[in-house]
Amino acid sequence: MDFVTEINRLRKDKDAIILAHFYQEAEIQQIADYIGDSLGLAQQAAQTKANVIVFAGVHFMAETAKILNPKKTVLIPDLEAGCSLADSCPKKDFEFFLRNYPDHKVISYINCTADIKTLSDVICTSGNAIQIVESFPKDEKIVFAPDKNLGAYINNVTGRNMVLWDGSCEVHDLIKTENIIELKLKNPDAKVIAHPECKAAVLELADFVGSTTAMLNFTKTDNSKKYIVATESGILYEMQKQSPEKIFLIVPADATCNCNNCPYMKRITLEKLYDAMKNEKYKIELSDSVMKKAIKPIERMLEISLNLGLIKK
Repeated sequence: MDFVTEINRLRKDKDAIILAHFYQEAEIQQIADYIGDSLGLAQQAAQTKANVIVFAGVHFMAETAKILNPKKTVLIPDLEAGCSLADSCPKKDFEFFLRNYPDHKVISYINCTADIKTLSDVICTSGNAIQIVESFPKDEKIVFAPDKNLGAYINNVTGRNMVLWDGSCEVHDLIKTENIIELKLKNPDAKVIAHPECKAAVLELADFVGSTTAMLNFTKTDNSKKYIVATESGILYEMQKQSPEKIFLIVPADATCNCNNCPYMKRITLEKLYDAMKNEKYKIELSDSVMKKAIKPIERMLEISLNLGLIKK
């Protein structure tokens, strides 16, 4: 079956939009209506007029789309496309944790479940995290969840002392300094770029630290010709597309692999995408009470981002 042709037909027949993350396989990115990082995807989900949203990403992303569009159909091609970072912060454990910090504001990274969003004052993404944190007074007491690496990076950059939940992304947490150093020794002319979900020791080796979109923009405008990339390997497709004359080297996850793939992102395939659209299966279902609570910190994030010029209307 020609899945691309069939998906295009279904997209028209069902008035559907396909949103895909940069970590998806190239064939998924090629067919998507919009490709982006978490901030861009959230904004697209908030603005779309399509009746059906098909999310080629992981579960928390599709949940965010549903929260922003409670009356629309939101599909995810594989219900098992979860997130190790989101899973690291169960609601009951986080509620118990917050009892120790009753006078703290809660800023949660968008890579969390809808339940965690209901406990948050504002959501952030890696693309706006520093600005979201800095929108609070310097003396504001803050709990940051669920990514301890991103939280530690923000503390270091801003001089804050946020309380951090002990969670991490397995893909970025696996990146080791020795693998970067080895690549750097072999490629001394390469610049190291890293996602802030990486450990502090990795970020110290980086010439540039930023979100997925920030890294893409950096490699597009920077004058270097070679980059060592410390994040998920799916980003290479867009990097090479934007800068075909440049060389990109992904930091391997281990000594025997040249890739660093998120196993959850890579669960999405063209066949699963077609099946979900054809049968409208794997719908995201959330209670009205959860959506009403969870939408407030997401809308606050979008409001701050818009006011700061991080996104456009």
